[in-house]
Amino acid sequence: MECHATGAFIGVNYGSQGDNLPRPQQAVDFMRNNGITQVRIFDADPDILTALAGTGIQVIIGLTNAEILSVGHSSAEAASWVNKNVMQFLPNTNITGIAVGSEVLTDGTASLYASILVATMKYIHAALVAANIDSQIKVSTPHSTVLIQDPFPPSRAFFDQTYAKTVVLPLLDFLSQTGSYFMLNIYPLAIYQQNRQVMSIDYALLRPNAGIQDTITKLTYTNVFDQMLDAAFSAMGALNHTDVGIVVSETGWPSRGDVTEVGVGVDNAETYNNNLVRHILNNTGTPRRPGIAVNAYIYEIFNEDRRQGATSEKNYGIYYPDQTPVYSLDVTGRDSGGAGSNTSVRTWCVAKQGVSDNSLQAALDYACGQGSADCSSIQPGQACFFPDSVFSHASFAFNSYYLKNKMAAGTCDFAGVATVTTNDPSMSKSSFAFFFALTSLVLVCRSFR
Repeated sequence: MECHATGAFIGVNYGSQGDNLPRPQQAVDFMRNNGITQVRIFDADPDILTALAGTGIQVIIGLTNAEILSVGHSSAEAASWVNKNVMQFLPNTNITGIAVGSEVLTDGTASLYASILVATMKYIHAALVAANIDSQIKVSTPHSTVLIQDPFPPSRAFFDQTYAKTVVLPLLDFLSQTGSYFMLNIYPLAIYQQNRQVMSIDYALLRPNAGIQDTITKLTYTNVFDQMLDAAFSAMGALNHTDVGIVVSETGWPSRGDVTEVGVGVDNAETYNNNLVRHILNNTGTPRRPGIAVNAYIYEIFNEDRRQGATSEKNYGIYYPDQTPVYSLDVTGRDSGGAGSNTSVRTWCVAKQGVSDNSLQAALDYACGQGSADCSSIQPGQACFFPDSVFSHASFAFNSYYLKNKMAAGTCDFAGVATVTTNDPSMSKSSFAFFFALTSLVLVCRSFR
């Protein structure tokens, strides 16, 4: 099955490992308001599926790795799972796919699940067939790019030989027979970090560069995203399958990380995801398959503060949990101006709540000093001196700096003590509030009593 350029889409992953995430109904309303029409969740959370009812948003639900052990050994268990997690939500909730497990063959627990992965998928599919909904809901399983060996040149790539014949080939047979797709998670940052001696950051970020030629096909690759897709196509071809399309089930770039994490940052996150959206929605395809649509789900919509691992694992979100943007991105592609140019939503840069005065003062000193922000209006006796607090003065200075730098990516961070907000500060309930005019670089104060 080849997915030709008849409507490539960008979706988002929506995780729930956070202490401060919006409630499911709030999150779904937020997605609708931002034009998101495709979402993938990692389980079958009934509250999320209920919130999605009547929205028309297409959702891929997840059967977790742990559930494979029970569902994979019994068709009755699979039928029960489908009845509980699918049937009771149809037709109001637009379920279009079931992802069975996640990176099962490479997550370190393959010995537990690998042998029954395809059996689980077949049981789930049989339950869908019995309910006459198999044409609407496809079954697949996401894989890491680690499964693909020797990805450059892409034309010589192959699947890890441990699983190629025993698991991947039966999986591809199943996907072909059921009209489903191969799910691939592509994280260019991780690939760049492992290969930065021979790979440029531009190649990872889909920025213009000279490219690298596949010496066998003579095709030139200018980004790692296309390289990994064509490597996957080659690996499938080596198993005699050229009839299965690919959906990129996860891809993204973290906006914050530990100091040792090379390439992490808000500028790169904004650059990668904006370039990705354009690349996908232009139906660019890959060098091997030009013009053939590839759909992708950005990881992820909200930061998740309870994710384990490095700081970057908690900071892949396009938005903070309070629904303010981490950076400018329009997943609908309506904003064609490029990264940082989305003017459909007014934004301000303000100090984060709960940050210590000492941290805010240090950032305030930087903004008004080395940062050359216009802080004259918050001096004693001037129009914006009140409210006389570090928080208010810092917010004023941060926004002055943000505007001075034309709201460019990375200019509202200040070591993590500032945040971009779409909520007009003039709506503050404090006795004094100020707002910032975004139509010019002039800041205006306004008091409310």
